[in-house]
Amino acid sequence: MKKHMIELGKRLLRRCAPLLPAKWRFSAYSKLIRCDAELSDKMVFKLAETREELEACFHLLHDAYVDAGFMTPDPSAMRVTVYHALPTTSTLLCRYGDRVVGTLSLIRESALGFPMQRIFDLGGVRQAGGNVAEVSALAIDRRFRSASGKILLPLMKFMYEYATRQFDTRHLVIAVNPRHVGFYESVLCFRRLAQHTVAHYDFVNGAPAVGAYLDLAAAPAEYQRRYGRMPASKNLFRYFTETTVPNIHFPEKRFYTTTDPVMTPELIEYFFNVRTRVFAGLRMGELLLLHSIYDLPEYKRCLPLVPDDTPRSEMRRRTHRRFPVMCPGEFSAGLPGLRRRYPLKVFECSGSGFRVRSERKLPVGVSGEVSIELGASDRSRMKVTVLRLGSHDECIALIRIDHADLAWRKFVSALSRARTHDELEEATRFI
Repeated sequence: MKKHMIELGKRLLRRCAPLLPAKWRFSAYSKLIRCDAELSDKMVFKLAETREELEACFHLLHDAYVDAGFMTPDPSAMRVTVYHALPTTSTLLCRYGDRVVGTLSLIRESALGFPMQRIFDLGGVRQAGGNVAEVSALAIDRRFRSASGKILLPLMKFMYEYATRQFDTRHLVIAVNPRHVGFYESVLCFRRLAQHTVAHYDFVNGAPAVGAYLDLAAAPAEYQRRYGRMPASKNLFRYFTETTVPNIHFPEKRFYTTTDPVMTPELIEYFFNVRTRVFAGLRMGELLLLHSIYDLPEYKRCLPLVPDDTPRSEMRRRTHRRFPVMCPGEFSAGLPGLRRRYPLKVFECSGSGFRVRSERKLPVGVSGEVSIELGASDRSRMKVTVLRLGSHDECIALIRIDHADLAWRKFVSALSRARTHDELEEATRFI
């Protein structure tokens, strides 16, 4: 009886918390927080990689969105969007035994953008620099929602660690129903975008939406300020930044890549042409962008054909494919009177060059040597030249490779051959 009354009180608190004034809301939500590092062995948090895992996530998302009125039932019983086809989207899941009971997707900004930028102004977020990713497609199995904190908080921790450690993300953005934004503000320290509530957000069947963002570079200090003196069971600062949860499994990587594509041509055909009609409903701009993203023949066979009368200017292709990475390194150059060293981070690379972020402005037109950590056990040393700085950020630079070493050539060759995260790991076994 006592346990039943406690659970009833928690349900009432969950319903009332969003209605409270902001200054009382945190106190209400904090009573519901429980940071458990020790979870059931049956519970696993991981990247959705197989057809079965992705299908379970899409089914779960469909049912949750239909229940909430965010979509009408689809004949496939799945919610699948064009953003799920992108190599820059990662779908995270929580599995309890053999059943997927929680999921969310991180959609990092790409040529196709992400859903909420169509209606929210993100100019202020982008001014701070760094990659932006939208948190989307969050769903918890209806049979586990009464204990959603046991799933939701570790899923949020997984999202936080994945975004900061492996996804090279500076800002998380969300578009949520007004009745849920209080949780993100009070508990996770999101801040609302300046734009007012959008009354009809087409991406969720015309429901109202509020935009918010979290600067992951500033988040640890904010979490320490808010939670630093709270007991361990309520201390989200320690939970997010220090606690290890063994149930969270990160993709194993040899190289410091920052995307984990899982969509093979077979999976794309299955989810976007066979089970759903997502590709059939693409606008021309979206179709052209998909063709530019998936420029390999085996993928193009899965995409709708581009009309013959499409102007060639719309079908531009890069000579060298570019790959997102997060490789620390150092550029050194002998300038008049001294030799200077510039710590940097490579965030995009190709066979002929790469782009970097550095704390200090690199000298344009100067040649020198660069040392780059490609992975925990792989390093490249090459002769390079700084070509130019970023037009809006002079801490970003484009660097040309004058002489690529063997390690770099093998690195780029492996990235070029692999279509998915698993294929990359298989390709690097014999390098």
